[in-house]
Amino acid sequence: MLTIMSPSANGTMPDPNDIRKWLAVNYPKHLSILDKFEVELKLGRLSIESTAHQQGMLGSLDRLGLATRTVELLKILIGSTRWKNAAELLLLLRGIGRELHAVGGSREPAIGNVVRRIMAAVREEAMNTDAAASQHSTNRPSMQSILWANPLPTRCSKSSVNSHFDDGGLPPIFYTERPEFKQTIMEAIHEIILDLEDTHKNINEQALSYIHADEVILTYGKSRTIERFLKAAFTKKRNFQVVVCEGAPNMGGHEMAKSLSEAGIDTIVVNDSATFAVMARVNKVLLPAHAVLANGGLITSSGCNMVALAANNMSVPVVCIVGMFKLCPMYPHEGQDTLQDMVSPSSVISLSELSNPLMKEVEFLNPVHDYIAPELVNLYVTNVGAFQPSYIYRLLAENYHSDDWESFE
Repeated sequence: MLTIMSPSANGTMPDPNDIRKWLAVNYPKHLSILDKFEVELKLGRLSIESTAHQQGMLGSLDRLGLATRTVELLKILIGSTRWKNAAELLLLLRGIGRELHAVGGSREPAIGNVVRRIMAAVREEAMNTDAAASQHSTNRPSMQSILWANPLPTRCSKSSVNSHFDDGGLPPIFYTERPEFKQTIMEAIHEIILDLEDTHKNINEQALSYIHADEVILTYGKSRTIERFLKAAFTKKRNFQVVVCEGAPNMGGHEMAKSLSEAGIDTIVVNDSATFAVMARVNKVLLPAHAVLANGGLITSSGCNMVALAANNMSVPVVCIVGMFKLCPMYPHEGQDTLQDMVSPSSVISLSELSNPLMKEVEFLNPVHDYIAPELVNLYVTNVGAFQPSYIYRLLAENYHSDDWESFE
C-alpha cells in the first residue's frame, strides 16, 4: 500500500534557500556540474551560438539553445538525485531555480520559464495519478480529485483549507512515494526538450499565413527567429521585400540584411532614424522577443519601441515572432526598466570624446532592452499558434502553475 509522507517525516528534503549546501553534502559531482553551468552563464557563453563562440566571433543570441541547455541540466540533476515524492522534487526544482536566478537568470528569463514549466509538469503528473487512482477505485472521479484538479481560488485563506492541504500547501498525494514517478517525470522532460527542438519548425510552418505576396516588411536589428521565418516564406515561393533597421550601436541589422540578401530576398538597410520616414510604405513590422510579459507586453531589443510607436502612428500591424519558452509570468512594474540591463556606453561614445569638458555634465545610458506596451503589439506568432496580447495571461496559466510564478524571487 502507498504511504503518505508528511514534510516533517523526511529530514533529507532539500532547502530551496540553500540548494548548494544540500548538493555539496549529498551530491558533490552534481554541484560541480551546476557550478560549470553558472560560470558559463555569467560569462554569457550559454546565450551565444556555439559555432560563433568557438570561432571567436561575436555571434548572435541563441536563447533557444540556452533554454535547452537549462532543461538538460535539470534532467541530469533530477534523474540522478534521490527524492522520494513530488513534494521533494518541487523543493529541489525551486532551489535550483532560485540559484540560477541569482547568478544570471534574472537577465535571462527563459531559464526560469523552463524551470517553471517542469514544475508544472510535476504538479500535473502528481494530480493525474491521483485522479486516475480515484477513477479506478470508484469508476468515477471523486470530489477530492475534482477539487484538487485546479488551484483553489485565491480568496480561500490557508486556514480554510487545512483539512485538504498539509503545511506545505500541497495535497497529500504529493507526499506519496511511487517508484514509477521518476520515469514519468523524465518522459515529461524529454517531451519538453522535443518541443524546444521543434520551436523554429513549428513557427516557420505558419510563415505563409502572415507574409503575403509583394509585401514590404520591416524588422529591426538581428534576430535568428525572424531570419528563419522570412527565409521559410521565401523558400515557399512567396516574393516580398524586407527593410532592415541597422540596430545601432551593435549594427546587427547589417548582418541580418546580408544573410537575407544572400538567400535571394530583396533587402534594404536603413538608418534607425529613418524608421518613421519609411514606415508609410511598410505593410507589416516583425519584431523579435527577449520575453513576453503577463500583461501581453514585450521585452525586446533596445530601439524596437521607437519602431512600434512609428508603426502605431501609421496604423501598421506589429507582429512578434516568439517561442513559447519566452513567456514570462512577470508584470512590468518597473516600466521601461523591466528586465533591463545597462551596459558600458563605450559602444556609443569613445573614451577620448568623454575627455571633452562639455561631456562632464552629460549622463550616458546604454540600455540593452526596450519594453513595448501590449497596445502597440497586434499579434504574437508562437510555435503553438498566433495569439493577441490579451490572451497571453491564459497561455501562462496553461504552461505554468500559479503557485510557481514567483518561486525564484
